[in-house]
Amino acid sequence: MLMFDEMQQRGHEQVTLLSHVPSGLRAVLAIHSTVLGPAIAGCRLVMLDEDLVLKGALALSESMTLKAALTGLNYGGASCVLLSPDNLTSEEGSDAQGHAREALFRALGRQISHFGGRLILTEDVRVSGQDIAYVAQETNSTMGMNTDTAAATAYGVYRGIKAAARFTLGSESMRNVRVAILGVGTVGRLLAELLHREGARLLLSDTQAERAEALGSSLDNSQAMDTQSLLDAPCDILAPCAFGYSIRSQDVPRLQCRLIAGAEHHPLSRSSEELVREAGIAYIPDFAINGAGLIASAHNLTPEAAGEKIYGIVSRIAALAEQHHKPPHLVARKLAERRIELIGSLGRA
Repeated sequence: MLMFDEMQQRGHEQVTLLSHVPSGLRAVLAIHSTVLGPAIAGCRLVMLDEDLVLKGALALSESMTLKAALTGLNYGGASCVLLSPDNLTSEEGSDAQGHAREALFRALGRQISHFGGRLILTEDVRVSGQDIAYVAQETNSTMGMNTDTAAATAYGVYRGIKAAARFTLGSESMRNVRVAILGVGTVGRLLAELLHREGARLLLSDTQAERAEALGSSLDNSQAMDTQSLLDAPCDILAPCAFGYSIRSQDVPRLQCRLIAGAEHHPLSRSSEELVREAGIAYIPDFAINGAGLIASAHNLTPEAAGEKIYGIVSRIAALAEQHHKPPHLVARKLAERRIELIGSLGRA
């Protein structure tokens, strides 16, 4: 990947590499935009190649910009992706591992403090509220450590799916609707439980097969299967809730769904989005449907209240898409970019 070409194409302001050898801190911090306000950086902990970490940080930060704009928040977008250090798992005893985690996130906090309020850190995948509390010992630039962001995100995705289904399937009822959930970590599992309560018929898959099997055995009308089989399975809704880019371009012709809507950040590449459009599959993008956790953190709302805001956002996108005969993912992007353009112009007047 050509880093500067990618930054310029997406419109990034800054990419910084963070390092602190004693704590094992190695991170990519990407600031996409501060036009609307300080950039909210979702912080996630990964075990990936360095090139994939950079690619992920660039994509995640752009999504956060669009998410903040679409949800009406006065924040920009950023991302902080940490490479998981060996000492988080290699040190013996839970106390030792706890100290290693504290050191890692306090080291991150000290480096974030140098950005002078231009950046606000919040939790993302494999980063907990306690981790952000460690960061907060070193900087005030944090958000959401006392919010159950996973519960809010899952409920928002659930409500967003219902809003989209009203336009694509003709009803927002999930009874007997076939939903394939790709990735049943914390958010995917909570989403599955919400859909199950309403009578949906679930297909479940995860890279950790035992996780999908355990969930499938605990929910009626649910079936666990491997990821490749799930992509081939006939369903009404495909809900990606994995780690990113889980639907590749070569996978699109295999899909037998009518709607793609899930919690996963950037489940499709730009080329895959075009292929989905050509296949006649409606796609609700991540930044339009998975923002309830951010809304709950920013406004101190319950998951239910934040989820209702997502329902309204997705309903508006779907209605405009139907009215103007446009794909919903393009409508969502246009709405977000237009708000950034208009509100950003106030500072230049």
